[in-house]
Amino acid sequence: MTQSILLIDDDLKLGTMVADYLRQSTFAVDVATSGTAGLASLQRAIQSGNRYDALVLDLMLPDMDGLDVCRKLRASTDLPILMLTARGDETDRIVGLEIGADDYLPKPFNPRELVARLKAILRRAGPRAVDDGPEVLRFGRLEIDPGGRSVKVDGDERQLTSYQFDLLVALASRAGRVLSREQLMDFVKGEELEAFDRSIDVHISRIRQAIEDDAKHPRRIITVRGAGYVFARLQDEI
Repeated sequence: MTQSILLIDDDLKLGTMVADYLRQSTFAVDVATSGTAGLASLQRAIQSGNRYDALVLDLMLPDMDGLDVCRKLRASTDLPILMLTARGDETDRIVGLEIGADDYLPKPFNPRELVARLKAILRRAGPRAVDDGPEVLRFGRLEIDPGGRSVKVDGDERQLTSYQFDLLVALASRAGRVLSREQLMDFVKGEELEAFDRSIDVHISRIRQAIEDDAKHPRRIITVRGAGYVFARLQDEI
């Protein structure tokens, strides 16, 4: 089945090139040249029942910052977002991941890498088999349903991006085992793509905000200095 992509980028030349390359890779592509137009396209798609499968979002737009677009979307949807940035400041990339982007790609980029990263986030967000699927993971007040791709604390659902959900499952399904950042990237990405050094740390921070009572003093996902992270095996009281 053809997957539908919305590209929001005000660079007409680059946008045309990217859209043509994605179409050659069997994607259906719509292009918007501003944040306002992009948000309107997303809203029309929702109302028509033909939702987009993913968003490729430029960080620098003429009418609003791409980060603002990402914030607005994350308030109501878990649509996979691949962020494009021409900025060299890694702080912008960190902020993009913190507010909910699933991945980022700096300009200029190889179109093949764009397609590879886009396919990776779509694969993570894609439908999972429910029949005979993985069992629900329960740790005290925390419930993780890999089949339904949901996370609940005290019965209240918590919002995570598809990448963050897969990170959480990778940790929780190996509770008690220390996992390095490299191992986590292997478990979740499944492809050898250049990794942003701090991306795992940023996503872990977001997961903690969603599932910990006090994200600054985590008791579920513990940092092991110099080694990585470990998911606490015993959580009956938390």
